[in-house]
Amino acid sequence: MALRSGGRKISFDLLAGDISGDGSPSTSSPHPSILENGADDAPHGRRKRRAKASRKKKRAASDSLSILNHIDPFMPENGLCEEEMGEVVPESRLMVETVCESTVVEKPEHEISQTSRVSYVELRQRNLANGGPGEEAVKEEPSTSESSTGQWRPEANVRITRLETEGSFDWNKLLAKDPNLLGEVSYAERSPLRYFIREIYSGNSLRGTISVGNEKKRQRVYNTMFHVPLRCERLILAGFFVCLDSFLSLLTLMPARIIMTIWSFLKTRQFQRPNAAELSDFGCFIILILGVTTLQLTDISLIYHFIRGQGTIKLYVVYNVLEIFDKLCQSFGEDVLQVLFSSAEGLANSSSDNMTFELMRFILDETIAIIAFIVHSFILLAQAVTLSTCIVAHNNALLALLVSNNFAEIKSNVFKRVSKDNLRSLVYHDIVERFHITAFMLFVLAQNLLEAEGPWFESFLTNALEVFMCEVFIDMIKHSFLTKFNEIKPDTYSEFLEDLSKQTLNENPEDHRKNLTFIPLAPACVVFRVMAPIYATLLPSGPLLWRLFWIISWSGLTYIMLAIWKVLVSLSLRSLATWYLNQRMERKQHKD
Repeated sequence: MALRSGGRKISFDLLAGDISGDGSPSTSSPHPSILENGADDAPHGRRKRRAKASRKKKRAASDSLSILNHIDPFMPENGLCEEEMGEVVPESRLMVETVCESTVVEKPEHEISQTSRVSYVELRQRNLANGGPGEEAVKEEPSTSESSTGQWRPEANVRITRLETEGSFDWNKLLAKDPNLLGEVSYAERSPLRYFIREIYSGNSLRGTISVGNEKKRQRVYNTMFHVPLRCERLILAGFFVCLDSFLSLLTLMPARIIMTIWSFLKTRQFQRPNAAELSDFGCFIILILGVTTLQLTDISLIYHFIRGQGTIKLYVVYNVLEIFDKLCQSFGEDVLQVLFSSAEGLANSSSDNMTFELMRFILDETIAIIAFIVHSFILLAQAVTLSTCIVAHNNALLALLVSNNFAEIKSNVFKRVSKDNLRSLVYHDIVERFHITAFMLFVLAQNLLEAEGPWFESFLTNALEVFMCEVFIDMIKHSFLTKFNEIKPDTYSEFLEDLSKQTLNENPEDHRKNLTFIPLAPACVVFRVMAPIYATLLPSGPLLWRLFWIISWSGLTYIMLAIWKVLVSLSLRSLATWYLNQRMERKQHKD
């Protein structure tokens, strides 16, 4: 073995010889230095030399192991490289070399015979047997180093992985020094009752699964419960009156303009090409007349008994199907009406040579619009009849309808990723749906006036209130969690209301994406179809002229009443829109 320290080198050579388990030299392989002497044939001299060599080997091994006990190349603090921790220690020649601050174990330079290998572990054990340093734990990898004859194989090298520190391992002493060595698990295993009492007094029982919130979390809860529902409902209410204003405009302003155009033609008796607005009014009036006529030919009682004969499950399935077709017809009707207005503008501004083409295109677009809105009117009528059937039924059909319809709406919208524009479209759709439900309630009221017997008004109010409250509640839940999951602020609904106010005042005609689109033609057809039988019951019997007089009188009174409603609604909307825009402007200036 060689020890180098600061430039000096000390070598300890373990003479290659087989040492038996009791420390006596082995006779299986003589030492090479003995064979070099020519007088080795004498047995007596050979035994003396062997004994002398054996004593030298023991003394050298004892000295080398004493040094190794102080300079252990396998301990991490001596600077041994990580890849050499598992190196096999040569048995016959151990080289320990220390250069500056590190100790490195050198590999043997040549092979040693199998019979002359002495393991490092055996040397340590013999050193302990001869009164060497204290006991050290040595971990060895399992190996089959010895054969059945007791000889060492070439591959049977002992791999030393770690040399433990001096001293025995006492578990009780370690626990006495550090009682919390194993943490709370050990504490619980020793005393479950004390662990349970400690958990009671340790604080929040959900601290492992729920963290403590902050001011942002508190604001999020308040937005979900208060700010978003209130602002959303305020926006839907304002949009409802915008739809009502459009509906009243269709019933009041459009007939007035048509009557004025006809009166101007009769007065001058000269045909003048109508402008785009007048052509659009004529187109919408034709759609309305044909739609009401088609619905008048429809037997409502037949539809009512057909729907009522279905089971409860089929009843709300039919209503959901009709609602889907209603959404499709709304989207298609918007496109159709825009195309019709474009054709009207093209016909009004066309030249004499191109008038025939523009006229044919206007007629074609008008035909498509008539078909589309008649279908839409029939779908709305079927929806109204279905809702009336559920209200009249006494088997909780209305509750089943509301639960299935509204919670299916929550499922289809809440758990989807929506943007700000998608949320705007969703709110506008809820506004239109709220207006359609109002039209359906008017249909149910008319049916009760015509056919109900006994006290029915209280029941009607209860059912109507149930329908509206359920719709409001579902809209609040839907928009609250939509904003929560998509991290949309409640101020977004204020921005939507600001855009709706600008639309009311006609201040944003260039941005049509922010406008509330509502086409009142199909609901107007349903309302006319429902109210016509009620007006028929008010007409007195008598000659045709007398009945015609009362028809004109009732129509005039109805028109005046609708015109008054139109003026009140329009003026209220404009004043509120102006006030709200001023409030928004002041708030923005205050923030700036």
